[in-house]
Amino acid sequence: QVQLVESGGGSVQAGGSLRLSCVPSEKIDGTLCMGWFRQPPGRAREEVAAISIGSTFYADSVKGRFSIYEDSATNTLYLQMNNLKPEDTGMYSCARRRPRTGCSSASWRQATIYEYWGQGTQVTVSS
Repeated sequence: QVQLVESGGGSVQAGGSLRLSCVPSEKIDGTLCMGWFRQPPGRAREEVAAISIGSTFYADSVKGRFSIYEDSATNTLYLQMNNLKPEDTGMYSCARRRPRTGCSSASWRQATIYEYWGQGTQVTVSS
């Protein structure tokens, strides 16, 4: 079973930036849909962003501040987070669909469509 490993989390002050990374334990060819989710303290998991076949999708709360992209050569998924706010605090997890399966502007938000998940990396933003 492929494992995803996130890194890059930490503690920052509001207005700061972080870049999260997600690397699979083995190379996955043909991945067409990858995403980031987060779970704020005491709340349910929520979608953050996804990328599929050149299209990117973002939750309204992070549009204009976060950017999702992939380095296909290394199979690494990134989430660049700028102008962080205290409400961005949470455990951030990456997810991938099985190979050769994309996602749409509607489906990317559904956590159940993703087959592979990481353990998460904590992001804490202080005011």
